[in-house]
Amino acid sequence: MATSFLYFLLAIVFGLSCQVHAETHTVRFDNRCGFGTPTLIQGATILSTGEDYTSNGPLSSAIAYVPLCECLYNGENCLLLETTLGNPTCAGCGSSTDLSLIPPHAFSVTTGFSYFGGCDGVGATCDNPSCSTAFFQPNDNQVQVACQTDNVNLLITFC
Repeated sequence: MATSFLYFLLAIVFGLSCQVHAETHTVRFDNRCGFGTPTLIQGATILSTGEDYTSNGPLSSAIAYVPLCECLYNGENCLLLETTLGNPTCAGCGSSTDLSLIPPHAFSVTTGFSYFGGCDGVGATCDNPSCSTAFFQPNDNQVQVACQTDNVNLLITFC
């Protein structure tokens, strides 16, 4: 009986000493434009209108832009940022972010991004309608910026 009790205590101590490290990612905005409200959308859900957004788990297929008069709900007529933030489960399976000028998207304001909390400073900026850092065709895959670090965060800067 004493042995069973000892095993029980050891199991509790072991269980308490194990920490669960949940996946988390934060998207932060730096709007230097003086106008517009940064918007982060996933599917049909607005996740943020300028405040930090933290995802407890992967953030898949999210978009961000500064809505101006000519912008539509999915960023049409604006420069669009697309991102998936996720902990890598295989080589090349982590986070990926890009800028899109594939029609119906069009240059609106300078938009840039960089990872932080891992892959610090890695990112891209598009500051004109013909920038080399944005998608213009669906197969412009060379402009995607990847990060293979757990729990990486994203800073999105406008203007």
